Amino acid sequence: MRKLKNSELDRLNTNEFKEASKTPLIVILDNIRSLNNIGSVFRTSDAFLVEKIYLCGITAQPPHKDIHKTALGATDTVDWEHAEDTLTLIEKLKSENVEIASIEQAENSIELQNFTPVKGKKLAVILGNEVKGVQQTVVSASDYCLEIPQYGTKHSLNISVTCGVVLWDLFNKIEKRS
Repeated sequence: MRKLKNSELDRLNTNEFKEASKTPLIVILDNIRSLNNIGSVFRTSDAFLVEKIYLCGITAQPPHKDIHKTALGATDTVDWEHAEDTLTLIEKLKSENVEIASIEQAENSIELQNFTPVKGKKLAVILGNEVKGVQQTVVSASDYCLEIPQYGTKHSLNISVTCGVVLWDLFNKIEKRS
């Protein structure tokens, strides 16, 4: 085996990415503190052709050197917008027929592997603050609460890891149904 060079990977350039058909997924960051986590979410969202990222509340916005350090240019490809209040954004998205899924440990949550996105519907996933998680009012307003099962001693995964697991799983489920 030989590692491939970047030039052999046949990736989209920025203009091609902007024109490409997007996965009907939206990522909502609910008061994320870490700029490195924000950059990582941009990079992962680029990998799976996510339609848009909403940066809510205290979540920092590009351009910022610490976001850029992990995003590696994905802030130029993935469409994003700041929203002051996550709950107001959810109400707006619901009025546009977008389904809302908080990624959180909650009563009646659905384990990620058991969740099937509704064909033909756009889905927004909400990732919460590194310490407090997704706000309770936001969880309560969500259509679903999805949970990544965990079997060790820790109660949660880092948001960037959670984003990777969730987007990969949903991307696969959506692509297989297309």
